Order: sequence, then C-alpha cells, then structure tokens
Amino acid sequence: MRRRSMAVLAAVPLIFAAACGSDGGAATGASSSASSAGGVTELQVTGQAGAKPTVAFPPKVVETSSYKVLTPGTTGEAAKPGASVIANFTVFTWDGKENKLAGSTYDEGGPQVITLNEQVPEILRKGFAETKGGGRFMSVVAKDALPAEQQAQAPPGQSQVFVVDVVGVPQEKAAKGTATDPGLDGVKVENPAGDAAPKLTTKTKKKAPKELVAKTVIQGTGPEVKSGQSILVQYAGKIWGSDVEFDSSWSRGAQPIMFQIGTGKVIKGWDQGLVGVPIGSRVLLSIPPDLGYGKEGSGEKIKGTDTLVFLVDVLGAY
Repeated sequence: MRRRSMAVLAAVPLIFAAACGSDGGAATGASSSASSAGGVTELQVTGQAGAKPTVAFPPKVVETSSYKVLTPGTTGEAAKPGASVIANFTVFTWDGKENKLAGSTYDEGGPQVITLNEQVPEILRKGFAETKGGGRFMSVVAKDALPAEQQAQAPPGQSQVFVVDVVGVPQEKAAKGTATDPGLDGVKVENPAGDAAPKLTTKTKKKAPKELVAKTVIQGTGPEVKSGQSILVQYAGKIWGSDVEFDSSWSRGAQPIMFQIGTGKVIKGWDQGLVGVPIGSRVLLSIPPDLGYGKEGSGEKIKGTDTLVFLVDVLGAY
C-alpha cells in the first residue's frame, strides 16, 4: 500500500509517527486569544478554520518559538499527550523575503493523523492541548524548538510557521461488534474483543483467488466511505500462502494511519475494496498482483506474483 506524501511535515526536521466540527465560521485573524507571546503576535492569518489559510508576514523574522489559539473549537475534547489527533497543516518558511509556502494538507488531499509524542515539538503540542475539533491555532517553530543536536544545522534568519486546523481526536482503536467468518478458504481470522489486535493467518496450500475479494468480518454502523475521503484505519498485511507479514499498523504500536481512498493514492485493491464500506467495519481483502504492486512487487518481501491479504479496520472518514 502506498501512502500519501507527508512532505508538508518536513518543513522542520521532525518525525511525526506516521468527528469534524465547526465553531460557527468566525474568520480567524479577527478576535483571538493569545496563548503565548512572541512571533505569532506579528503574523496575520486570514480565512476560516477548515480551509487553506493565508498569512501576512512582517519583514523582520522572529526566531523564537511561540503559539496562539485563533479559534478554540467546540467538537469533542482537545488531544491529550500521547494521543492521536487528526489535523490539517499549512506550513510556511518565514524568511522575511519570500515567505514561501512549504506545503499544505489541503493541497495533498486531506488531513493527517499525528501522534502527540516527544517527536512533536512542545510548542505544537501546547497548541493541540488547547484546541478542540473545528478549531485552529498557529505556531512559530524556530530553532529553539528543535533538539540541541539539530539547532546548529537549522538555517539562520528563518523560522517555520504552522497554521493547524484540528479536525478531531479519534476515539476508537479497533472495529467493534459481532464478528463473522469471512468465508475465504485458506485464510483464518481471530477477532478478540475490545481494542486488542485481530490475528490474521494466511498459511495455506490453497490457491489464491485470481480476482479481488472483499469480505466483511465486522459490519460497521457508520456512514459509508466515499471516494475522495481520507480514511483512518488499522490494518495488517500478509502474503497469501506464506503467512509472512509485510506491514501492520498493529505491530507499530497500534497507531492508526490515514490516507485518501478512491483516487489512486493507494493500491487499486484498497481503492476498489474499501469505498462504500460503513465506518466501524473490519474488512478482509485478498488482492491479486495486478491490483497490488504489479509485476515489480514491493521491497524485499513482496514479489510480483504475490497475492496480498489485508485485514482492515475502518475507524473514520473525513
């Protein structure tokens, strides 16, 4: 499965481990509460939360980190330390000259899910801690926000400016409900209750299906996923016949991932098998090579002749 580029988050040397609301549409950059003094007070953000913003920059760059809540939001609760949060980012390089747009999730197809761990600069975590779904904050991320070993490498005379629109904090970590046998000969699925990871077994001598197979294991009760939405999922992927696991969000700390569906951002088997699935579902996908990575395969584990088997929990769509 291909993932959407996270180039927007490379505007500063970070590593982000890979219910939307509105506050009524007040324009940001009008009345807002300052959460921290510093460079953010010199910037003017226009546009409404939930849409790509524009920023007016003064000529003098402030090289001290700060943040400011522009719209606090009204949906759900603000993200706690260590939690995952869904957000849109627009990032600028503030150099006092060109002040170029470094990237925006609004240009890349949808929001991203971020885990608020120690790899995220504290100045951004402070903004998330005070902003609920539907809200917006901005932050100047200067070199003082970086680890000591990276500060010397940061270009002088510039800072990064993040405008962050919080979509929400996902509550579910796994599909919940009554599980059924997917009925695919050669594949076994064990479905523990709660947030525990399901177990997928693909060790078999049975021949793999030649066509795409999509079987519902747990039927969700939410709205159906639409093409073009960004979906939040947990998943495990194995190779038919060998039981070799080549990828799994469960194995990476059970942190869900997000990507756009139905638009060619992921392999064809995902686009064809997950559009129309109700949110809250667990789906088994058997994907032949032509709907996977094709004749070239992918990496060291997936050959061009391999049929891929995924177990996917669809946790949300935005």
